[in-house]
Amino acid sequence: MNTAYEPMTGMPSGDRTGDGTRPPAPRAGWRQVGRDLTYLLPGLPIAVASFVLMMTGFWLGVGLVVLALLGFVILLVTLLTARGFAAAERARVGLMEGRRVGPAYYRDPGGAGLSRITGYLRDPQLWRDFGHGLIILPVRVFTWSLTVAWTAAALMITYGLWAWALPQSDEDRGLADLVFGWDSLAAEVAVNTAISFVFLLTLPYVLRGLATVEASVAWALLTNEGAAWRARAEELGRSRQAVVQAEADTLRRVERDIHDGPQQRLVRLTMDLQSAQRRLNDDPQAAGPLVDGALKQTQEALAELRALSRGIAPPILTDRGLRAALAAAAARNPIPTTVDVHLGGDERLPASVENAAYFVVTESLANAAKHSDATRCDVSVIAGTTGDAEGRAVSVLHVQVSDDGRGGAHIGKGHGLAGLTDRLAGVDGILDVHSPPAGGTTVTATIPVPSAPVS
Repeated sequence: MNTAYEPMTGMPSGDRTGDGTRPPAPRAGWRQVGRDLTYLLPGLPIAVASFVLMMTGFWLGVGLVVLALLGFVILLVTLLTARGFAAAERARVGLMEGRRVGPAYYRDPGGAGLSRITGYLRDPQLWRDFGHGLIILPVRVFTWSLTVAWTAAALMITYGLWAWALPQSDEDRGLADLVFGWDSLAAEVAVNTAISFVFLLTLPYVLRGLATVEASVAWALLTNEGAAWRARAEELGRSRQAVVQAEADTLRRVERDIHDGPQQRLVRLTMDLQSAQRRLNDDPQAAGPLVDGALKQTQEALAELRALSRGIAPPILTDRGLRAALAAAAARNPIPTTVDVHLGGDERLPASVENAAYFVVTESLANAAKHSDATRCDVSVIAGTTGDAEGRAVSVLHVQVSDDGRGGAHIGKGHGLAGLTDRLAGVDGILDVHSPPAGGTTVTATIPVPSAPVS
C-alpha cells in the first residue's frame, strides 16, 4: 500500500517527547518575538494568493465539470495546489513553534486516468487543505492588521529620537495636547513614549496570541492524526495477514519437500532393512548390499533434512549470526558469489531482521541459480541510517543481491520473490526488483532495524 504522510512516516505523529506526548507550544517572550513576526507578517500575502487560487480553480472546475475530464482536471490541480500551500504552512508553523506539525495523511488514489483523478477528489485531507486556503484569509486580515498596528505602536518608543524632525505648524495638535492640553514637544514625547512603552511590554504576548490563533487553524485543518493512525493500523493488519500467509506457504512447501524427499527415502530405507533382515539367516552375503544401500539412503535423507532445516531456520544463523550464514549460503550457491557485509560493529541484529535479510539473500540466489543463467552474483549487506519524513534518523539494513543473468525477473504471484514481499511486510521492509530484459537483476531490500528498548 502506498500512503503519503506529511511530514511524517513510521509513527504517525509530530515530534514527541520521551513519554510520547507532543511537545508544548512555545511560550510568549522576547526570544519568540522574532519567530512570531517572521510567521505573521508574510501571512496576509500568502492568504490572499491562496484564497484567489482556491476560489478561481474551484469555480472554474465546477463550471467546466460538464466537460467531464477538463473540469475534473482543474479541480485536481486546485486541490494539489492547496496541498502545496498546506505543506508550506505546516513548515512555517513548524519553524515558528519549533516542533513538527503533523501528521497529514493522504490516501493513495490508485488506478490511472479518470479513476486516479476521482481518487484524489475523494481524499478528505485534500479538501481540508482547500478549506484552510479559504478560511485563513479572514483570520489573517484580523491577525495581520493587529500585528502591524501593535508593532508600529511599540516602535513609537523611539519617538523622542526623531520627533524634532517632524514638520510643525500652529494648527497641529499632538496627542498630549488633545488629551491633556499639554502643548509642548517635551509633553508630546513623554506621552507617546509612555503609551508606546505599554505596547512594547505587551508585544510578545499579543504576537504569541495572534500566532497561536493562526497555528490553531493549521493544526485543526492540516493535520489528521486519527486518519493516520487508522491507515497505519490497516497497513499493519495487511502486513500481518501477509506474514501469516507467507508462513503458511512456507509450511506447505516444507511439508511437500519432506513428503517428496526424506519421507520417500525413509520408506525405501525401511523396505531395504526389512529385506536385509529376512536374508540375514538364509543368505547373509545378499544382505550386505542391502545394508550398504540402506546406509546410503540414510546419508541422503540426512542431507536433505539439513537442507530443509537451512530453509526454515539455519542453525548457523542462530548460532553465529548473519555474516557467517550469508557466507555459507554463498558457498553453497552454484554460481560464483561474493559477499560484502558491513554491520557496523560486533553486536547482533534483532532476530527478525537477520531472518528477513537471510531469506532475501537465499531466495534471490536460488532464483538466480534456477532462472538467470548468470555467471556471477554479488551480495551486499550494509547497516546504515536514513531519515524519515519527520527528519529523525532511522536505523536500516540495506540488502542487495545482483547477478549478470538474462533479467526479466519480477514480483508476481507464483514467483519466489512474491513470498519475499510478504515476509518483508512483517518487518516493515520494502523490496525492489530491477531486472530489465536486457540483462542483469538487482534485488534490493530495505529493512528497518528496531531500536533497543530503553530499560
